[in-house]
Amino acid sequence: MDRRVFLKTSAAAGAAQALRTAKAALPRQSDLINAENAKQGTTAWQITRVMPDGGKSYRTSLIEGYCSKQSVKAGEKMDLFVSTKPLAKFKIEIFRMGYYGGAGSRSMATLGPFEGIEQPVPEMAAQRLRECQWKASTTITIPADWPSGVYLGKLTTLPESADKPYWESYVIFIVKDDRPADILFQCSDNTWQAYNRWPLNESLYTDPRAAHAPGVSVSFDRPYGQYVQILENPLSMGSGEFLLWEYPLCYWLEKEGYDVTYCSNVDNLDPANLSRVKTLVSIGHDEYWDVRQFNNVKRGIADGLSVLWLSANDVYMVTPFTSNAKGDVNRRLTRETCYGEFREEEKQAYSKVLGPFTHPGPDERDIIGARTTVPFNGGGDWTCAKPDHWLFEGTGMKKGDCISGLVGWEFHGDPDTAREGLEVIAEGNVWAGGTRLGKYAATVFEGPKKNIVFNATTIFWAQGLSDPPGHMIPWSHFSRPHGPDERVQRITKNALKRAIG
Repeated sequence: MDRRVFLKTSAAAGAAQALRTAKAALPRQSDLINAENAKQGTTAWQITRVMPDGGKSYRTSLIEGYCSKQSVKAGEKMDLFVSTKPLAKFKIEIFRMGYYGGAGSRSMATLGPFEGIEQPVPEMAAQRLRECQWKASTTITIPADWPSGVYLGKLTTLPESADKPYWESYVIFIVKDDRPADILFQCSDNTWQAYNRWPLNESLYTDPRAAHAPGVSVSFDRPYGQYVQILENPLSMGSGEFLLWEYPLCYWLEKEGYDVTYCSNVDNLDPANLSRVKTLVSIGHDEYWDVRQFNNVKRGIADGLSVLWLSANDVYMVTPFTSNAKGDVNRRLTRETCYGEFREEEKQAYSKVLGPFTHPGPDERDIIGARTTVPFNGGGDWTCAKPDHWLFEGTGMKKGDCISGLVGWEFHGDPDTAREGLEVIAEGNVWAGGTRLGKYAATVFEGPKKNIVFNATTIFWAQGLSDPPGHMIPWSHFSRPHGPDERVQRITKNALKRAIG
């Protein structure tokens, strides 16, 4: 080996080992979440007054903003970008989301007041890209005592007189850390951005050529508009999909005192982010992945990582991260193709809506146990298929017992029955549009080191865990979940008990 190459390789290996040693030396803080949630909570995180620009608009130009990073560590700086039209002073209140005695958040800071400016809407660029280059309204250094979690910044205009209304929306970011923990809660923010239509109608789904056209890009450098599927929720203005599908799990985990830490999709480009925890939890709608995420999770499972897919339509679209116009890494996503090795008869059905399958990605069943099938969505009951399985311990469920409406609006089917040891623990029917029949399957298999991979097979799983302040129960395809259910809670506890030991 060339001496320079040898030295470079040795240095890299040494640095990697030093990083592993440093992370291994970090103290466990297994009571951190309990201590955090004992602090004073507040329901003031909820926005009260929000007005879209029009009947068919997904934005509120009255006040809107975004953050310079998807996730940030304590001690790091992050820019906040805000626009107001008409011009108005504003403040930013920052809240950490959790349980906090049932209030759902803790107030962390209030910033401002600031002088608002009207920031420009970017022209559409190649690949239908809308990417803002706004002036920063303020820069925040994350305090050392802010624990990992999902943080909402509530933006509020400050009217000049009492006879004028105030207006609100959110920015959202994740505070991450490096500490060892039992559970890593991965927010599905790639998918939030993929469906984000800000400012007019620009998402990965609105290309006039086709709803799933390849080569379309979206940028994290823009506000999140109001959510565009299933339900019209005003609290989604600026908060992505977190409050819809993910917050009930966050609330429940912290209520139960689990040792949980948080990250965004992009953080799992680093395999060390996975090696420090016992289990990864994917939640809600986790559709859009970079292939490097897939490879790291697959490697993690081989090394003993448990994964709980409390989600659906997962790992479905290949969307590599790229840099933005300023060179900031991992701020764009571009749709390339689908994951999955499809049977010939399926390719025809998929190609009608997704285009030709010339270069599919790896088979997502390798890390999930099942995958998205045609029809893509629907609603149904979650039906017990194997009541003697350890997952059902303490639930009292018998074969054929249902948890009404829990499957939706997307799901997994086509279980990987060729995998040794894979078990289908729940299965049944869904109906897209209320009429088109589909089949779902919830699965579990054991990894090589007694770790588990549990696929709950529904975006709605967290609806059965809790009903936090401000939460709206969804409905889709003429079907709806019923909210918290002791059986869903017990199944989740059983899965976590196996996953974390």
